[in-house]
Amino acid sequence: MNNHKLCCIGFITQDKIVTPQSTVYMPGGTSYYFAHGIRHLNTEGFLLVTALADSDLHVVEEMRQEGIEVKALHSTHSVCFENIYGANTNERKQRVTAKADPFTPEGLADVKADIIHLGSLLADDFSLEVIKSLSTQGQLSVDVQGFLRKVENEQVLPIDWTEKREALRYIHTLKANEGEMEVLTQCSDPHEAALRIADWGVKEVLLTLGDKGSLIYAGGQFYDIPAYPTLNIVDATGCGDTYMVGYLYMRNRGASYQEAGCFAAAMCTLKLQSHGPFKSTEAAVRNIIGQAF
Repeated sequence: MNNHKLCCIGFITQDKIVTPQSTVYMPGGTSYYFAHGIRHLNTEGFLLVTALADSDLHVVEEMRQEGIEVKALHSTHSVCFENIYGANTNERKQRVTAKADPFTPEGLADVKADIIHLGSLLADDFSLEVIKSLSTQGQLSVDVQGFLRKVENEQVLPIDWTEKREALRYIHTLKANEGEMEVLTQCSDPHEAALRIADWGVKEVLLTLGDKGSLIYAGGQFYDIPAYPTLNIVDATGCGDTYMVGYLYMRNRGASYQEAGCFAAAMCTLKLQSHGPFKSTEAAVRNIIGQAF
């Protein structure tokens, strides 16, 4: 397999969304949002690696038809998330009704890229062994979300990442939101949390702080990234994945930390305004940044 510029590894989920009005099935997961986000920028040199059941391979075929290069590994089951909403849409019950077979070093042995992003959904998606192995195949990037969630009796429960001190020595870039940052570091102050994560070996620490923007710590310096105003928040699902698309896409092209962070934040502003993955353009992202000055 060719050496790619950017690769995302993660499960595409089969999501079942139940509301009082309807039941809808749709694909989801970090890897799905990441691949579709980058499709609207430039998929040249991008590879998605996923694993799913044979019965769901049509999702992969659709992505290939849209110009996304996909390596699909076999899994007995696909990951299935069930989200049940009551009359009050703020109240959600979430269950995981099926899990995919975890990734293995053998299954990923031929994956090589300048940057490899691990789109974890649950704590056992990527073992320490897989992380160590992949760190020799590309510069690793992680969204910590999945490493802080496990499934017990189909319920999704928050946990700490027990192997973090060892695993983070192999991770170049890490993203966490405010809640995840506190679980990971026991620090409520983003500057303190970033320094602690950097002490553990991470070179580029990205902390997303909602409407307060985001904070990047890299090369011994802090960078404050604004949250660009959005007129209408429609769907926040996949926003963190969209941030990582923008950041890694720009860093891969030689952008500074500040420039990459601003691009990522502007992508999120556009993503929030519609359902599903990011589907705008690079020109629109740059327009958001330009309007802010």
